[in-house]
Amino acid sequence: MVEKLEPHAARPLGETGVVAPVDEGLRTYMLRVYNYMASGVLLTGIMAMLTFESPAVASLLFQITPDGQYITGYTGLGWVVAFSPLIFVFAMSFGAHRMRASTLQGMFWAFAAVMGLSLSSVLFIYTGVSVTRIFFITAAAFGTLSLWGYTTKKDLSGWGSFLIMGVFGILIAMVVNWFLASPAIDYGISILGVLIFAGLTAYDTQKIKRMYYEGDSHEMASKKAIMGALRLYLDFINMFLFMLRLFGGRR
Repeated sequence: MVEKLEPHAARPLGETGVVAPVDEGLRTYMLRVYNYMASGVLLTGIMAMLTFESPAVASLLFQITPDGQYITGYTGLGWVVAFSPLIFVFAMSFGAHRMRASTLQGMFWAFAAVMGLSLSSVLFIYTGVSVTRIFFITAAAFGTLSLWGYTTKKDLSGWGSFLIMGVFGILIAMVVNWFLASPAIDYGISILGVLIFAGLTAYDTQKIKRMYYEGDSHEMASKKAIMGALRLYLDFINMFLFMLRLFGGRR
């Protein structure tokens, strides 16, 4: 059931009769976005941990050393799972207008679960202590940046094309470094990755906020909340992974 979002509410201030707008609709909308995003991250974490703790499941996805501590590669199914989140993102992005909100929501949960399967590899590479530490550092940074993006009066729309170009630049550099295997390039990519997704966190938060004011139907507002959560989820996960590459302690 989709709850009704009221765009504006108001309350009186003092005895002067002056009325100040209190945008309860926006507050409800943004809380829904953050709740979806946080629940998606939680589901991803649970799936990653369950996969890591289950040798039978992990062996379906990864080639694991006999002691069960490290992975040396992916199985065929593992490669499918690794690329599946990208398919979900494209399907949701290009098919959102044709889908019902309930269908889009189901795809979001499926995406988050598959991401957990894929990201379980992180737990074989980095120590549990460093993964936990970097997660909370990323969460604090993400919260601060998102809050700034929400409250700032500065127009961040000009950042969009620059940041998206930066994402494509990182992807190209990562492909090139796949062959070069240069630690210096890898270090530079990780720094740029943190900075770019930090910027995207603030930019996307402001964009999600502005999308609310377009005044769509309740069904469309629900879709926007889910797609907004997907944006912030991707910003958080990517910033976390690049932080882990920089500061994570390997096994």
